[in-house]
Amino acid sequence: MNNLLTDRLAIIFDFGGVLFDWNPHYLYLKLFGGDPQAVDNFLSEIHFAEWNLRQDQGRPFSIAVADHCARFPQYCELIRAYDALWEESLGGPIGGSVEILQSLREAGYPLYALSNWSAEKFALIRRRYDFLDWFKTIIISGSVGMVKPDPQIFDLTFNQIGYPASECLVIDDSEQNIRVAQDLGCLTIHFRSPLQLKTELQRLGIETNHSAH
Repeated sequence: MNNLLTDRLAIIFDFGGVLFDWNPHYLYLKLFGGDPQAVDNFLSEIHFAEWNLRQDQGRPFSIAVADHCARFPQYCELIRAYDALWEESLGGPIGGSVEILQSLREAGYPLYALSNWSAEKFALIRRRYDFLDWFKTIIISGSVGMVKPDPQIFDLTFNQIGYPASECLVIDDSEQNIRVAQDLGCLTIHFRSPLQLKTELQRLGIETNHSAH
């Protein structure tokens, strides 16, 4: 790829699944005696993914918990536990990805983040991880009332960071999000692992070491 293009790329990272290891199983396995099938059955029965996405869109957890407890009273304590013990669903940073992020930062690439995340819960960890300060702008879905893969949240991001889609590289672990970003004209990397990310960046002419420029 032309170095003139890669030199001016804005690199937009997703958080969950790319830089942070988030999984509700981490919490619920403790509450279901380590039985992964029981956790899967519970999450499926309460439609956890759809329910949680509403919080990513900005719905307060207090309302979300009350509504879901009314719908699934037999699971009310378990539903409340996700709100009260949410941090136990976060496994922490994905080390290899953070190392790549640091390398890109030291090489001078402008770094941005666009993540589906409850604004309430993101606020709990915002100051805990120094690498979050490396981003010029962080756009959290719960703060703007939209979630990926809605093209509007991508357009909002381009407007806020001041780059057209054609000069953005989107790194995300969701295939659906990647497809939308591609349709909008972005370069993309569908994240699967830090090693794969490093390989894909190199394929684009972006070296993940301190001499990338």
